Amino acid sequence: MDTIFMNRELSWLKFNERVLEEAESETTPFCERLSFASIYQSNLDEFFMVRVGSLIDQEIMAPKMRENKTGMTPAEQIDAVLSAVRELNRRKDAIYAKLMEQLEGVGVRLVDFRKIGRQESEKLERYFDVQIAPLISPTIVGRRQPFPFLRNKDIYAVVVLERKNGKQKLGIIPCTAGVFPRLIEVSAKNRTYMLAEELILHFIPKVFEGYTVKSKSLIRVTRNADIDADALYDDDIDYREFMVELIKKRRRLAPVRLELSRELDGDIVGTLCKYMDVKREYVFRNNTPLDLSFLFQIQDIVRQQSELFYERRIPQRSPQFETGRSILAQVREGDKLLSYPYESMKPFLDMLQEAANDDAVVSIKMTLYRVAKQSKVVEALIEAAENGKDVLVLVELKARFDEENNIEWSRRLENAGCNVIYGLDGYKVHSKLCLITRREEGETHYYTQIGTGNYNEKTARIYTDLSLMTCDQEIGREASAVFKALAKGETVEETRHLLVAPHCLQDKVLAMIDGEIVRARSGQDAYIGVKINSLTDKAIIDRLIRASCEGVRIDLIVRGICCLIPGVPGATENIRVRSIVGRFLEHSRIYIFGSGVRARVYIASADFMTRNTLRRVEVAAPIQDEALRERIFAMFETMLHDNVQARVLDSDGCYTRLKPGRDVPLNAQEFFYQQAYDQAAGKQARANAELY
Repeated sequence: MDTIFMNRELSWLKFNERVLEEAESETTPFCERLSFASIYQSNLDEFFMVRVGSLIDQEIMAPKMRENKTGMTPAEQIDAVLSAVRELNRRKDAIYAKLMEQLEGVGVRLVDFRKIGRQESEKLERYFDVQIAPLISPTIVGRRQPFPFLRNKDIYAVVVLERKNGKQKLGIIPCTAGVFPRLIEVSAKNRTYMLAEELILHFIPKVFEGYTVKSKSLIRVTRNADIDADALYDDDIDYREFMVELIKKRRRLAPVRLELSRELDGDIVGTLCKYMDVKREYVFRNNTPLDLSFLFQIQDIVRQQSELFYERRIPQRSPQFETGRSILAQVREGDKLLSYPYESMKPFLDMLQEAANDDAVVSIKMTLYRVAKQSKVVEALIEAAENGKDVLVLVELKARFDEENNIEWSRRLENAGCNVIYGLDGYKVHSKLCLITRREEGETHYYTQIGTGNYNEKTARIYTDLSLMTCDQEIGREASAVFKALAKGETVEETRHLLVAPHCLQDKVLAMIDGEIVRARSGQDAYIGVKINSLTDKAIIDRLIRASCEGVRIDLIVRGICCLIPGVPGATENIRVRSIVGRFLEHSRIYIFGSGVRARVYIASADFMTRNTLRRVEVAAPIQDEALRERIFAMFETMLHDNVQARVLDSDGCYTRLKPGRDVPLNAQEFFYQQAYDQAAGKQARANAELY
């Protein structure tokens, strides 16, 4: 039998390759290609900070441990990862070079000193002397001056200096001081720019007078992120006790990658590795700038050239809601489903605001994982508390890279009188759950919102997510039980309607897969459809393989990591896997078990990763309203027929981008946005007609 598993890390790199393909594709508007190039790099930075850092720790602490799908040791995974990254970076270098050629065609030039004349060079030297030289802090490494600490992802100029006596030393200058611009204007008339680090590197001899410059380069170090226990836990192997010890012993913020912009003598590279305690295999030579975030600044320069960008799209008002009426009353009349970014988040924000000022509302309870810098959600919760409501907010302080923002909001919530709790021991709270409790005619009524994405107004415009708003009292009671457990530092042990990790999600998913297996064995139609970000949970993968072997038809839409290889005869031949990478980040999670009227349909905050199903608090909600079920079926089917942005995972483990051919081109994301525009326009037309 051919292999049916793919290593998690290598699968993630294949996802980032699909991101890079968007930077390469001529069908992507030019400035959006710049975005994808920068996203590729920032994705890779985080991958090294989190995943490679974790593999290095495993290699130190448990070198013989093997992950549970491909059986690779930490060292074997690292070797495979580094090899794949070098190959991807060569492709990235070529794509970037082509992008810079095309940039000149839109009237912007990014130059170095080989591409400018004497007059421009003299102008830049004056700029360096006046605007930059006074602000930089050079260091010469020696007995009295140790090698400086290099900050994570900052750019430094490093130079080999030689005295007349032949003795050599290293000189280092930080290039990202934050007090001078990254893009230096060379010519406003011709829209010509140079990167600040290239300017510093060129004039570095002026900084180290009395020395001869023997060689020089820009460098950038990536450090192991200071991540929490949940992020350290490897989804593929059961090594909880190992991780407990690892957290105590690991060296925080150790370098995991060193990037160079120019070739340096091998001895010099060795010296740098020694100073930073980096192995030579983690050194990468780049032919692109070491930080591509400046590409967003270039976008701003040409912002008026609309043809270089995606067509402007604005989230539309959902036709399910009537303007000017109570949102709570409309939810009481029937379940509502918002689809971001195609539909606006405003009805949910309006519901929170309404609840904050409704005398009949007793309490608002909510889980917050990532929120916007200027959060209307949090402001509504603060207003509710100030109005005397009982407001309980679980703020997950362990949301990776959002810790500072969450800490600041938690302080403001506490100051306003909210009851704030900070997650659970051993579990991250990743659910997207909001419960409004209201007294109506002497009885308690629950209004529940369950989503697939964060309560973040910014990402609701660029991530695809789903948000269910329901007045179903059974769901409300189970949501209330979730919050009661969280308030006590516990997790719910059993549910009937909601799927709630860590105890009541994976087992129920497995049971529903088993239900389809039973149907297939009896010759009945059996079907499973799942849309998630990642698939790594070995228990679920094994059960899907069994289902495939029994004849269950399985469609998986997996944006990122997929450790299951489909189409392998005798094992996964009934499984199809596709990935959609496009203008918006595919983030919604949908579970479908069965077909037609008997299908059980859920939207969820959880991917099928062990960390989500067993190591986090996650919530999946059943879609019971027939119209909403039909809507989700239609959305899922549309994504299955995307032939513009979709890639299909083949049985050899490679992704193939689909092409329309003779079929009508279908870009699912553009289809959904146009649908939202048409529905909003239709509703407005009907409203206008009623006025006359």
